[in-house]
Amino acid sequence: MSNDVTQKATSHSAVTGLIWDIKKYALHDGPGIRTTVFLKGCPLHCLWCCNPESQHFQPEIIWLKENCLQCNLCMEICPAKAISADKSGKKNINSDLCDNCGLCIKQCLGGALQLAGRYVTIDEVLLEIEKDAVFYHRTGGGLTLSGGEPLAQPVFARELLRQCKISEGGLHTAIETCGHADWQTLAAILEYTDLFLYDIKHMDSGEHHRFTGVSNGLILENAKKIAAASKKLIIRLALIPGYNDSEENIVKTAAFASSLPGVEELDILPYHRLGEPKYMRLGKKYRLTGTSAFPQERLGPIRGIIENHGLRVKIGG
Repeated sequence: MSNDVTQKATSHSAVTGLIWDIKKYALHDGPGIRTTVFLKGCPLHCLWCCNPESQHFQPEIIWLKENCLQCNLCMEICPAKAISADKSGKKNINSDLCDNCGLCIKQCLGGALQLAGRYVTIDEVLLEIEKDAVFYHRTGGGLTLSGGEPLAQPVFARELLRQCKISEGGLHTAIETCGHADWQTLAAILEYTDLFLYDIKHMDSGEHHRFTGVSNGLILENAKKIAAASKKLIIRLALIPGYNDSEENIVKTAAFASSLPGVEELDILPYHRLGEPKYMRLGKKYRLTGTSAFPQERLGPIRGIIENHGLRVKIGG
C-alpha cells in the first residue's frame, strides 16, 4: 500500500504521521476511557463514509458556510489563486492549486476556513495521550488508532502502538481498521495491539468493489490471519439501507464472523446522515443524498440473525 505521507523510522522521535483529530474521553472505541487518534488517508472510498476529511493523504482546507462573512479576503490574499466563489457565495478550494500555505486560514476573520490534517511526531501524540493516564488505568482504557485507515501509515501506527505498550504500566491498545493492507504490515503491529475493531463492508467481492473501490479478498484473508494469531477481534458491520442490509449479506457476514476462531462479537453500526454536511464543507458531492437513517424497527430481527450464529451483538459499536 502506498501513500504520500513521508515516514522515517530512525527513532521514534523522528517518526511523523498525518492525523486529522485526537478525541479524548472516547467511550465507544474499545474498553474503558480512551484517547482515539484519527489518522488521515484511506485506501477505501466508501459511498457512506461519514468522515470524508479522513480519506485523502494530504491536509485539506474546509469551508464552514455558517462562519463565512463573505468578505472574500481569502480570495484576495491567496498567492496561488486557489479560492473562488460561486453565485451563492460558496467558497471552492482548488486542490490542484492549493499548497496548504495556511495564509487564508490565518486571515479569515470569521474562522470559516480550517485545515483538516496536520503532521505530528510520535512525541507530540504521546504527550496528549499521557495527560489522561489515570483514567486509562482506572477503567482499563487506553489508546485507539482510527482513521481514515491507520494501516495506511504503518511506520507511524506501529511505533505509536509500541510506545504505548512499553510505557510505564503499559496501555491497552486497539485499532479500528478495514483490514486492506498487506499481511506484512499487519503482522508488524500484532504484538503491540490488544484489540482489532474490524470493519466488514460487504461479503460479495463485486459489490464491495462497487461501493468502496476495492475488492474484499485481502480484507477477509487478513481477518482469518488475525484470528488465527489469537488476537482479540470484533467484527463490525455498518448497515446501509439498500447497499449491504439484505438478509443474505447479513447471514453471510455473521457466518464468516462465527467461523473465525475466538471471535464472539459482531457490532452493528446503523447508517446515519451526520457526515453529510462535511461533504459540502470540502466541496465534495455526497453520493447518498436522500438515503434515510437506518430504521430502528429492523435492528431486532437483524440482531436475531446474528445471535443465531452464536455471536454477541452490540448496536452502535
